[in-house]
Amino acid sequence: QVELVESGGGLAQAGGSLTLSCLASGGFDSINTMGWYRQAPGKQRELVAALASGGMTDYGPSVKGRFFVSRDKAKNTVTLQMYSLKPEDTAVYYCNLFFVVNDRGVDYWGKGTLVTVSS
Repeated sequence: QVELVESGGGLAQAGGSLTLSCLASGGFDSINTMGWYRQAPGKQRELVAALASGGMTDYGPSVKGRFFVSRDKAKNTVTLQMYSLKPEDTAVYYCNLFFVVNDRGVDYWGKGTLVTVSS
């Protein structure tokens, strides 16, 4: 069974930085994408950053140039470094693992970690 455990959320001031980490455990395809999504109160969950095992990255438009995603494939971890934080970055951040099984996409999610940015 796949499990994703996030760490590193908390409170930061505007202009500050935080780092989130996620550890994936269990059995899953080595060809996969790991990344982060976030959901603010009253809003839909949105992509923050994702990094495929082949190296391709994708960032949400509001975080490009401020957030950076990396992963350690050997340790099954993904890290999100967040800089120049803004109050609108306040949200619950979810770790995501995606891979394909029998031509069907499968998503796993962590429980989420709260990031609060004060002005």
